[in-house]
Amino acid sequence: MAARVIIVGAGPAGVRAAQALVEAGHRPVVIDEGRRDGGQIYRRQPEGFKRSYDALYGTEAKRAIALHQTFDALKQRIDYLPDTLVWNITQGEVHLVANERYRSLAFDALIVCSGATDRLMPVKGWQYAGTYSLGGAQIALKSQGCAIGSRPVLLGSGPLLYLLAAQYVKAGVHPVAVLDTSTLQQRNAALPAMLAIPSTLIKGLRLLHVLRKARIPIYRGVRPMEVLGTPDNGVSGVVVEQANGARLELACDAVALGYHLRPETQLADLAGCAFHFDEAGRQWLPRVDDDGRSSVKGVYLAGDGARVRGADAAECAGRIAALAALHDLGENVEAMAQLRTTLARYTRFADGLRRAFPWPAQQAACLPDDAIVCRCETITAGALRGVVRATGACEANRAKAFSRVGMGRCQGRYCGHAAAEVIAEAAGVPLDQVGRLRSQAPVKPLPMSIAEDSEA
Repeated sequence: MAARVIIVGAGPAGVRAAQALVEAGHRPVVIDEGRRDGGQIYRRQPEGFKRSYDALYGTEAKRAIALHQTFDALKQRIDYLPDTLVWNITQGEVHLVANERYRSLAFDALIVCSGATDRLMPVKGWQYAGTYSLGGAQIALKSQGCAIGSRPVLLGSGPLLYLLAAQYVKAGVHPVAVLDTSTLQQRNAALPAMLAIPSTLIKGLRLLHVLRKARIPIYRGVRPMEVLGTPDNGVSGVVVEQANGARLELACDAVALGYHLRPETQLADLAGCAFHFDEAGRQWLPRVDDDGRSSVKGVYLAGDGARVRGADAAECAGRIAALAALHDLGENVEAMAQLRTTLARYTRFADGLRRAFPWPAQQAACLPDDAIVCRCETITAGALRGVVRATGACEANRAKAFSRVGMGRCQGRYCGHAAAEVIAEAAGVPLDQVGRLRSQAPVKPLPMSIAEDSEA
């Protein structure tokens, strides 16, 4: 009987993993929360939409076409489950729900390609309607063909900041400004590492050219101070401190916010995978070997869900993880030396990006007490600091129990990293001692009407 291999995610890593398995004679199960394949970066537009690949993906159009064509060719040779949420993983089994029906599937090998999401640092006023993550603003453009506002401001740091700005310009929406917390000096210092992938660096320069041609103001080295607005009317402006210390206030009707990306690690956590603290990135990451093997036998992690290195690296890592799974199942596989060498180059480039666009950890200490950290539960920085000082709760889950930070709908996806920084600063301890919020099933809310699928 053939081994059952399950892939979670149909983004760049998941598609290439499926391709490798099909080429080896397997029929994997591909489970995707999305309605269509492509993941976030190559998200397909809904059926009936007619925008061109160039309009949707810009510099990434050719890669998007290639990935979509590959998956279309695979569909008859895989078991594809779109619109399906994997909400838990137990030993040798994934638990999923689709159309309000629950079932579980056993696996011999599991390749988790869960992708990444925005990494967010709160700013006073970010709870007002009209404040989105950079990724959310991009989804609106790709999936619905609409912008988050007619006069948006893009605030944060990382490649997505500039990619989204260029995509909005091409869509006919000119951002009021791009406000980048990183500095030109940080970018120049990281240049040697980013030269590991010259073609990707050139794409970034082309994005800057698009913005300069459209005369979009770019401010670097800013410190976010406040999103202006009211509960009734939403966002009306943004205030930042410029690199020279001067105050800058911009009127706008929407804000897109984000600081690069963070891996979606909840499923890896539920699967029992070990984690380690990445000092350079100031975050906890699943522990994997060079081929994507986790600490749990039969569980492999690939793409940005293990480590954020970009879509090209995710494609490479997805194939490597699939080949590693086949090897561990006792099959002969192609030599992986060249794939590993290629992935190492992407890793070096990603390290350069992290230095060029650093996570602004210092902003946590500057958050005013009335700034909301956890939007789901409306927990302010002052309330979280008060819990730490009153109870001595300097561990993330203990502070969560006392304050409710991270208990809301997102389960800490958007507030967890910033909350840990606030806790560490208030307690006067290193960030790694704060630990990380434990993942719990279900990873996302489920309807109360869910029923077991009797045909499973």
